[in-house]
Amino acid sequence: MHATSLYQQVKNAITPYIDEHKTAFTVALSGGVDSVVLLHVMNALKAEIPQLQLTAVYVHHGLSLHANEWQAFCEQLCNELAITFYAAQVKIDRKTRTSLEQQARDARYQALDQLSPSGSIILLGQHLNDQLETFLLRLKRGSGLQGLSAMRQTRMLSSGRECLRPLLNVTRQNIEQFAADFNLEHITDDSNCDERFDRNFIRQQIMPLLSERFKGFEKSAVRSVGLLQQQQDLLNEYTQLDLQQCQNNQQGLSCLALANYSAARQANVLRCWLEQFTALMPSQQQTLQILNQGLTAQADAQLLIQLAHGQVRRHQQFLYFVRDTEVPQSQLVTDEELLLSDGRSLVQLTGEGIRKPLPNEQVTVHFNRPQARIKPLKKPGHNTLKHWFKDAKVAPWLRANVPLIFYNEQLVYVVGHFISAEHYQQEGIFWNIKT
Repeated sequence: MHATSLYQQVKNAITPYIDEHKTAFTVALSGGVDSVVLLHVMNALKAEIPQLQLTAVYVHHGLSLHANEWQAFCEQLCNELAITFYAAQVKIDRKTRTSLEQQARDARYQALDQLSPSGSIILLGQHLNDQLETFLLRLKRGSGLQGLSAMRQTRMLSSGRECLRPLLNVTRQNIEQFAADFNLEHITDDSNCDERFDRNFIRQQIMPLLSERFKGFEKSAVRSVGLLQQQQDLLNEYTQLDLQQCQNNQQGLSCLALANYSAARQANVLRCWLEQFTALMPSQQQTLQILNQGLTAQADAQLLIQLAHGQVRRHQQFLYFVRDTEVPQSQLVTDEELLLSDGRSLVQLTGEGIRKPLPNEQVTVHFNRPQARIKPLKKPGHNTLKHWFKDAKVAPWLRANVPLIFYNEQLVYVVGHFISAEHYQQEGIFWNIKT
């Protein structure tokens, strides 16, 4: 086993981690030939690299009648190899406009992340043929450069956990031959032959034809994917430089700075900016809508475009990504620290602020009262809170969550913004928010 090229490829992939003293690895074990071969190779590497720590995780999706049998097989295999084994059962709540394959994949990554030991690198069994299938699927969907770059050898989960694909340059044929040479028992998932699934159709019908017609097609196509990845990396470097020129300290995207770029460059920067907040990118139509409305609207125009995980809003000629939140509930203020319904804490302090309430004044914190009136300190006359927020250039989506302190029915303090001139006191009380 040690003399095979497959063993050497896996060893070469994990060596940089070992050199950095990252020695804990978790194999995502499905029982299929890819993950079984990966588990055996990693187990053999333990003998060569004594400090290597190895665990395995099986994720039970509940989508196959054989899932219990597969879990039992994986557990038995790990027992025979003296490898620590974990299993997770996840429930897939089917959603519209999202493929079952994607939902299962998302649930799998989440379970792998939760069960893998802290600091462990997750090893995935995807190989060269999986890479080509992914490329063709994304080609079918009309993906751009980033999508056609397909899978990277490493992947970072949202938690910061790193995943590694050590078999990504190994063909399925070589993996299956390795399993046969060393008599490695594994599971065959009958659903992999169901051509109703696009990936299986490509695997069963398209790839064999291409490989038969064009000698060396697999490795040539993977070489093209590698070049696409290099081009995407180069583009990312330039895009980051553009983003630095367009983004303010509040992560707002300047419409004025963006307007100096070409249309293609604008779309590139916009997507790079959005990647800071959401993994689901807008469609081409949504991208054009954001750019057209964001860059051509009047200076004080409002913009609201709903995306999957939030909204793109426009304020003071900057675009902002705003996540959907609920307005907190009103509450009586009876203690110096009050837990609000949105998880923040309202803390009462002493110093320049307003006078303490009189015995007949009830203190309440309210939210989203744009028509409430107040005469702020050092401001001319009474007016609505909506007027003063606009005057102070507070973004509209931030206003509803600002705590408003009332004495009975009178607005006396707008946390972080305004003090009632009629209730002002040099040595008084005021409130702050603690998150």
